Amino acid sequence: MGLVTLEYVLRKARLGKYAVGGFNFFTLENLQGIAEGAARQNSPVIAMASTGAMKLFGEKTTAAIARTVAEEYGVQMVLHLDHCTDMEILKRCVDNGFTSVMIDASSKEYQENVDITAEAVDYASRYGCSVEAELGHVGGKEDDISVDERTAMFTKPEEALKFVKDTGIDALAVAVGTVHGFYKSEPKLDFPRISAIHELIPEMPLVLHGGTGVPEPDFIESIRRGVCKINIGTELKSIGVYETSRLAYLEDNGQDPRKVSKKVVKACADIVAHKLEVFGSVGKA
Repeated sequence: MGLVTLEYVLRKARLGKYAVGGFNFFTLENLQGIAEGAARQNSPVIAMASTGAMKLFGEKTTAAIARTVAEEYGVQMVLHLDHCTDMEILKRCVDNGFTSVMIDASSKEYQENVDITAEAVDYASRYGCSVEAELGHVGGKEDDISVDERTAMFTKPEEALKFVKDTGIDALAVAVGTVHGFYKSEPKLDFPRISAIHELIPEMPLVLHGGTGVPEPDFIESIRRGVCKINIGTELKSIGVYETSRLAYLEDNGQDPRKVSKKVVKACADIVAHKLEVFGSVGKA
């Protein structure tokens, strides 16, 4: 197995009524953990790199490492560029072998969002690369994008229908009550809104951002109503990478970095494997 497109795994998820997990990676160990978790569950998985990661690793290096890791672990992996606002970075990722990109022009007025998104679709589709876009504003902070939770704007179903027709995207991220980062109180998802959007565009896979901290029954209900991709980033960064590294370093007094790396891989794999079970994608690769 190896790298596959977002359109491929989400089409199967939509028909099978499950979701595929999208997990942000920040280090090699983090990425290996994502692959190991997917391999344990024989599940497809989406490995998501941010534009910040691109500035650190570079598009060519990231694509080469992801391809190698996917093949080594024998998993169906989508290499996805997450929340990109820079068209030049997006095009370089497409050029270097990413199988999916997210163009995020959700902060713009509707028509400008459409124009920017359509440009991304036109470019990526020439290379068989899938495109995700966002309509509405998901609150919280994601990479360099920050949206005040009080001013987050939910996705309007009728506008979602028009947006999908106007852009030709492969997946739509919707704002329905989740936020990026840790929640200050229990999230309240707008399930009727998810259903209303899905009923208008039943063949369009819906994406739920801000999955860290969402109760598991809410994931299951969201999937039942049409969500096919769920993003998890903060949990891997804060618990899988940072907290695990800190504790492992203290235990070993910093003598052997390899021990730290092994524990990060396992911690990330455990998180991913559990989430994939909740999302219903076990055995779907």
